[in-house]
Amino acid sequence: MDWGGFAFVFAAGLVTALATGLGAVPFFFVRDVSDRWNVALWGVASGIMLSASVFGLVLEALSPSVRVSLAGVSVSAVPTRTLLLLGAGLLAGVLLVVVAHRVIEGAEVNPRQYEEADFRKLLLILGVLTVHSFPEGVAVGVAFADLGLDGGLRVLGVAVPLLAVFMTVAISVHNVPEGVAISIPLRSMGVSNPRLVWWSVFSSLPQPVGAVAAFYFVRVAREFLPVGFGFAAGAMIYLVLAEFVPEAFERGADLPNGGRTELFAGIAAGAAVMVPLLFV
Repeated sequence: MDWGGFAFVFAAGLVTALATGLGAVPFFFVRDVSDRWNVALWGVASGIMLSASVFGLVLEALSPSVRVSLAGVSVSAVPTRTLLLLGAGLLAGVLLVVVAHRVIEGAEVNPRQYEEADFRKLLLILGVLTVHSFPEGVAVGVAFADLGLDGGLRVLGVAVPLLAVFMTVAISVHNVPEGVAISIPLRSMGVSNPRLVWWSVFSSLPQPVGAVAAFYFVRVAREFLPVGFGFAAGAMIYLVLAEFVPEAFERGADLPNGGRTELFAGIAAGAAVMVPLLFV
């Protein structure tokens, strides 16, 4: 059992969870975050996640048949088995999010409940959050499939896949507007700034667990790696379309043009940040 690898992946998942706390940082300096910035942040998160899913996870599943480099795009015949596994993974990822939404429908947790909850209620809240944020952890864990193998960056003497670095950064950035969304209602209750940070991080604590679970799967069943990549990509893409974009439009309802300008500018900025992923 690669305990060192599991610890490494858990640490990466913990980094993404801690990044949610950054969403509370603006409230140390201002009383509120404008709708314009909220929409832009959701746009950036959407652009990053879409780019990471398509240019990172999907292309990785199709390699070496599909390669993108500074010299251009190289495409050869993709094995039918790979396409079937990738397609199955994409569908499974979408179904996970759909089913998760059905499971927690009616049990949605308002961040206001965090401060008011007793221990049993907090366990229930954590259960709901686990269903909600598990896909993000899966995306991180799958990206670490080649941890310790040749290539990648050397971190603490371990070869870390560049895809894993990008995915960890992508999920971390995605978590920032989540932290903002959680902090807004808590701030209106007069919750202190340090506790805003804590509750924001708390909302993403299931992500390290999801990362470790996904990492275990892709390590013991490498022949099904395209399924893992597809699963994470499908879940992420569906989350963007079903949650991030609607959330942005809701926040920008009172802005000129319904906030579309800020949203699409954010998406473009997020996608641009992930362009180097094409050449990993």
